[in-house]
Amino acid sequence: MLLHGCGTFEPAPPVTRAAGAGPELPAKAGRVVDEANVLTPVQAQALSRRLAEAEATTHHQVVVVTVCGFDGETIGGYSRWLANAWGIGRAFYNDGVLFLVAPVQRQVRIEVGFGLENALTDTEAAMIIDRDVIPRFRAENWNGGIDAAVTSILREIS
Repeated sequence: MLLHGCGTFEPAPPVTRAAGAGPELPAKAGRVVDEANVLTPVQAQALSRRLAEAEATTHHQVVVVTVCGFDGETIGGYSRWLANAWGIGRAFYNDGVLFLVAPVQRQVRIEVGFGLENALTDTEAAMIIDRDVIPRFRAENWNGGIDAAVTSILREIS
């Protein structure tokens, strides 16, 4: 597996934090933050437009992030820190979804805000990963896996 982005590019500046206050996080630069460089710019832009259109319709915010590592955290801890630090979703409704991809670690996670847990359960999130993401990622079809996951996530929360 060749990941041309991890370790060979200048990442966005991390979110600053107090010592011991959590992992280093990438800067929020939109609905798609591809720090691992697994998407082409055209793919990232198309995905971002699609997520913006869905948010305008459903009011639920979905963000896709690829990273090269978790700064010493587990994927679960990292995704919760990131979702909370970025304020994904509307605060009063807690209705955001973070789709996190770490290709080097071969890990993915769908982090769902409490306000959407009835629409997108942990079981459904696991099924999306197993059915839509893993087979495509194994074939190194990063865009296909991310796109299929987003399609399923949006279907569940709409």
